[in-house]
Amino acid sequence: MNKKKCPRCGSPITKRNGTRNGVQLYKCQACGRQFRAGEKLSDEHLWYLYQERKQTIAEIAQDYDVSVSTIKRQLRHICVEWEQPDLHGMSGYVHLDATYWGHNWGVLLALDEATTKPLYVAFIKSERTEDYCLAVRKIEGNGYHIRGVILDGKISVFHSLSQYPRQMCHFHMKQLIIRKLTKHPKIKASMALLLLINDLPKLTQEQFRKAYEDLQIEYADTIKRRSSAKDGSTHYTHRKLRGALKSINTFLPYLFTYQRHDCVGMPNTNNKIEGVFTDLSKNLNNHSGLIEENRKRFISGFFLALEGNLHIKNSSKREPTAAEH
Repeated sequence: MNKKKCPRCGSPITKRNGTRNGVQLYKCQACGRQFRAGEKLSDEHLWYLYQERKQTIAEIAQDYDVSVSTIKRQLRHICVEWEQPDLHGMSGYVHLDATYWGHNWGVLLALDEATTKPLYVAFIKSERTEDYCLAVRKIEGNGYHIRGVILDGKISVFHSLSQYPRQMCHFHMKQLIIRKLTKHPKIKASMALLLLINDLPKLTQEQFRKAYEDLQIEYADTIKRRSSAKDGSTHYTHRKLRGALKSINTFLPYLFTYQRHDCVGMPNTNNKIEGVFTDLSKNLNNHSGLIEENRKRFISGFFLALEGNLHIKNSSKREPTAAEH
């Protein structure tokens, strides 16, 4: 039996409750709301079902006895755009990262460490340093005091944000090294380096530097070994190992910022923002095949709901312009 869902609370626990003018009435046993079959679905509740409850268009259409095209048309008129929140009086550590859909666009997100609320959202075509700098300026311009930033690997961003304490994400540092050495390296120097990186979160800055220097001394011959090519030229034999060492040297100044006395409470990973991106991807996966415009609208709604400032507007109900009178 196809149970009617309550248009107020979405509960499927409803029962027939008589008729009026030949139209079947229903009563929600969860909230007590009485409603008619085929009652119009509000934009707010439609968006709630579509995004928060992860229902497909077909499921919503079936539940409310309307066609799929009717639900699509109503969704098309819903306007959801990200609006930068007022951040006056707030301060803390900021996670900054970007994620992509396809090769030519993605979203740049800034997240407050303490509350996990979005501080800044922007759609980008590529991950440029100036996009990160703009995000920081906007956040501060809206009244937020940045105590430090947590980043994940674009060295030019670290240099451009030199006025703030910067922490390199330990998880991404480990991934950079694995990309060079693989998870199961064959040579002893690479094995030792991978073990050291795995211990990164457990070590102090002094302990890591000492172990890192000792490793380079112990395996100096392996690191510096060169091989001859057929044309008589030479090259380093273990170039991937040297590449891994170069990556560590590049980010070493930013691996232990969280241990500074003025950075108490700063995390050493970007896991919090990665978790938000994972939730977003799961939500989007329920609505495969979205065109770019609809995907961006869905993403804006997701972050507005996360920030607690979601307001639904209907583009079909806008005021006419002077030219349209």
